Amino acid sequence: MRRDGPIGGASEPALLLTPGLFFLIVLFFLPVGLLVAESFVTVTEEGERTLSLAHYVRFFADDYYLGVMWRTFRLSLIITLVTLVLGYPIAYIMARGAAWVALWLGILVIMPLMVSVVIRTFGWMVLMGRGGLLVDVAQWLGIGGRRFQLMRTEAGIVIALGQVLLPFMTLTLYGVIAGVDRRLEEASRTMGAGFFATLWRVTVPLSLPGIVSGSLLVFALSISSFITPALVGGVRLPMLASSIYQQALTTMDWPFAAAQAMILLVAVLLVIVPYTMLAKTRHA
Repeated sequence: MRRDGPIGGASEPALLLTPGLFFLIVLFFLPVGLLVAESFVTVTEEGERTLSLAHYVRFFADDYYLGVMWRTFRLSLIITLVTLVLGYPIAYIMARGAAWVALWLGILVIMPLMVSVVIRTFGWMVLMGRGGLLVDVAQWLGIGGRRFQLMRTEAGIVIALGQVLLPFMTLTLYGVIAGVDRRLEEASRTMGAGFFATLWRVTVPLSLPGIVSGSLLVFALSISSFITPALVGGVRLPMLASSIYQQALTTMDWPFAAAQAMILLVAVLLVIVPYTMLAKTRHA
């Protein structure tokens, strides 16, 4: 039966989408548009503002900034892979284990989210600095020399930022794995497949949407992260977000900072869009 009234038919979706689209345009597309325009602005010696590609040319012509971009993408991919490898078993146990196991694992996964990222990062700085617990354990195991430390290293950034982002990967995977019908796994085991064969051939393919979503979420968060890489990596190992911050608030070079932000945005899209399309094709 068709419902008559002021709200009905094709107007309902439009009315429901209007508030979200309004805030999306005002809070995302408009600022991004202003940032794009600012990235092409060049101030001459006379103080005039002209449009040019000078800031993009400066970025790609400087090996320093290319190195920062490469480090940012490389560490973000490593962090995504590490959180996936660590988060999938935890999510699987939460989804398939006993209720009390899922409860306590869920508490352990969610609890770090209740602590500020800054506080957690300072905790890792204490653990990974000279005289820290991790350094003492590594030296006791014979790893590294007397000057061994994890601070100001890429490994330290991966450890600290991986711990910060692990809950996002785990919870995303848990929601998908919990929705996979257990009877499919039982049927695989009945047909003679072992646990790991069932996990690889049945559970992992069916949980591919969670793997894709969790990977994209962690990758996007890690590549745009500022606090943890800045504190752990320091000025020796800057990432692109730290470079943007420095140009915007330290040197007050807003156009160049905007250009770096646009390069980061485009580069992320060039990674995320093909990855999503490939995952959808394989899942179909």
